[in-house]
Amino acid sequence: MNFSSSDIKHLLSTSDPQAVDALMEEACRLRDEVYGRRVFMRGLIEVSSHCRNNCFYCGLRRDVQCRRYRLGKEQILDCCRIGHELGFRTFVLQGGEDAWFTDERVCDIVSTIRSMFPDCAVTLSLGERSRESYAALRAAGADRYLLRHETADAAHYARLHPSEMSFDNRMRCLQDLRQLGFQVGAGFMVGSPYQTLDTILEDLEFIDRFRPEMVGIGPFIPASGTPFENHPAGSVELTVRLLAIIRIIHPHVLLPATSALGTLHPQGRERAIAAGANVVMPNLSPQDTRALYSIYNNKLATGSEAAESAADIRARLKAIGMDVPTDRGDYR
Repeated sequence: MNFSSSDIKHLLSTSDPQAVDALMEEACRLRDEVYGRRVFMRGLIEVSSHCRNNCFYCGLRRDVQCRRYRLGKEQILDCCRIGHELGFRTFVLQGGEDAWFTDERVCDIVSTIRSMFPDCAVTLSLGERSRESYAALRAAGADRYLLRHETADAAHYARLHPSEMSFDNRMRCLQDLRQLGFQVGAGFMVGSPYQTLDTILEDLEFIDRFRPEMVGIGPFIPASGTPFENHPAGSVELTVRLLAIIRIIHPHVLLPATSALGTLHPQGRERAIAAGANVVMPNLSPQDTRALYSIYNNKLATGSEAAESAADIRARLKAIGMDVPTDRGDYR
């Protein structure tokens, strides 16, 4: 890494504004050197709130009593049509680990999207699957796969997940995705229960070693009905500093300004961009399902998070000197 452990601990705790400003400036310099002052927009389609897992932090965990939904193929394609007209050239299909989304169904959806919108990339975020499943999705035309590692510390992982979930299997999934030729996204929550500076250092070391094409981090936000519903939310300030550090240790990474930051701070995404982020993911999901995908409390589901406000998002980014191109925004 470009930093020692003591350097990172200092940068995450310092109250020296000059040191923080220098960190942000270097992160932006490196981003601009690789990608220019460009922010890539991905159209997020939340395909299902059903999930077989019981992760202790997630508002969609199996044991939460909530109204569930899933989108069918035509609904997903309608979202893509709207997004394409709005200028999106990457679609991100995200959902819980829903058994309804078999390999056959997902491959059919992916291949249809690629046929209808050949100038677009398809990103999937559908959780842990077998290597054979990932291979089928790749063959169907999926370009990218997002699977947060959640934490690079096995003991910490065990405190965030039920016993039937395995740290080793999560790492196996990420390795399979890389070997099969996906552009891979990893990431973690900032301020998750039992997280320490040492576990954060392990996350940064993992990112430096694995070199994911995309890293999604955001502050932990509690979700009602979960074991961690009374745990405090993570820090916006710490998240922003970590974004800058990740940009510096991995200058080519695609780094989102996440919805969680926008949920906790009205300028959260702008602050992320000022720390070296270069991806935003407005919501293309149908209006009547956005509020149902409640992975944490008060998640952005309307206003500037809605695809109908894409022009507003572009205007806000242009106001801080960023361009929003109409292209796939591939990893470089």
